[in-house]
Amino acid sequence: MRITDIQRCEVRPGRLVEWTLSPATVAAATGLPEDSRPPAYIQESHIRTAKCVRDGGLFVPTWLGTAFDIPGRIDLDVLQDALRAWTVRHETLRSGFRWAGGSDDELRRFTLGAGDVSLHRETVGDFGDAGALAGHLQDRFDAVADALRWPNLIYTAVVRDDSTSVYMAFDHSNVDAYSVHGIPAEIHELYSAGLEERGPGIRTPPASYVDFCEVERADADRIDGSHEIVSRWREFIRRGGGTLPGFPVDLGLEPGGPLPRQKMICEPLVDADTAAAFEAYCRSYGGSLVGMLAATGLIAHELGGQSVYRTVVPFHTRVKSRWSDSVGWFVGGAPIEVPVSGTSDLPGTLRVVRGELQASRSLSRMPLARVLSLLGADFRPTSPDLYSIVSFLDARGIPGADRWAELKAYGLLRVSYGDQVCVWVSRLHDGLWLASRYPDTDVAAKNMRLYVERLRDLVTAAIS
Repeated sequence: MRITDIQRCEVRPGRLVEWTLSPATVAAATGLPEDSRPPAYIQESHIRTAKCVRDGGLFVPTWLGTAFDIPGRIDLDVLQDALRAWTVRHETLRSGFRWAGGSDDELRRFTLGAGDVSLHRETVGDFGDAGALAGHLQDRFDAVADALRWPNLIYTAVVRDDSTSVYMAFDHSNVDAYSVHGIPAEIHELYSAGLEERGPGIRTPPASYVDFCEVERADADRIDGSHEIVSRWREFIRRGGGTLPGFPVDLGLEPGGPLPRQKMICEPLVDADTAAAFEAYCRSYGGSLVGMLAATGLIAHELGGQSVYRTVVPFHTRVKSRWSDSVGWFVGGAPIEVPVSGTSDLPGTLRVVRGELQASRSLSRMPLARVLSLLGADFRPTSPDLYSIVSFLDARGIPGADRWAELKAYGLLRVSYGDQVCVWVSRLHDGLWLASRYPDTDVAAKNMRLYVERLRDLVTAAIS
């Protein structure tokens, strides 16, 4: 599944239909008692950051979504049943938050029962222009899939005689990129089962992300400022000058300036044969993730003169198989520091990255928001991203991956505002795909173009 934005996911004209949670469902949620299961630290940090930025006068959409086709003439009633069944299947989608006592001191969860969930369908109208349709979808997703409202999800379908394109958007608090990758196969199976009047061939229900939040938070609350994990983060931040790491090239930003708009790069990096050869080259060092980080470290020295590549590596926190099918935000970060210089080569840097990841990966299981609260540091939530990342996902084993190209399946990101750089590299059946959002400055555009070209060169050179 290629990661991109709504403007580049092959939007085509048709009749737009949308689903939101029904007024009856919203009314039922209003009267719900508190759910004792707390928000995950990452959820709470996300919502508080959104509120802080909004209070400062800036609306920063941060939704994630997916797009995919259903071939043939659609049965909208069956599709609606499939969408409802999928929503009920994942408990986090029928769970939300409200501020305790109307203040912003504490977030309290509420969770609807499955029987209280229904969808409201509306036919919006016909769109003959793809650009106008993409713009409309983005505006609707911005308005509905918003961190500071509930419900914060929306489903749409663009209906044509020969196929229907489904577009779904969610506030980030309920999904991560891995969750988004699994949606097309699940909806397809639920829809096919409905058409054929049979039981769906997927496990129901998967483990609840809401339960995961409770377990993770209880574990996180057991540590204090003297814990080894806190000490290691404290030293990492101290060596970075008291801040979490940004991207290691000049982005042309004014210190203390307003949060800049962002742009996006979406393009193939290398083909399938080159991707396989690079994976084989990196296998003894830990695989393609290690290779991407090592290459980025070398580029950091080449383009920015960095002597140490310092970054936080995202890892999933689905450490038990029970969470493998669950929709939620299962992501933590591990800090690494990689010395790089003019004499560094790729094999040597690969060895260093491997060692750093082996030593630090366990830190990703402790929510960073909890660590920062224990450090007492002033990491003011003024940007949707605390730090820059380079992420790698081999997506070929995800259910339905072999049909993504046929079904025009995409993972969708909203590109709005931010002062950090996020890079996602995906291993797909046709090769490596790169997506990145970065500040919209001339300097950043130039250096990100150089970064992508040098990354491609290093991947290719490693196997030649």
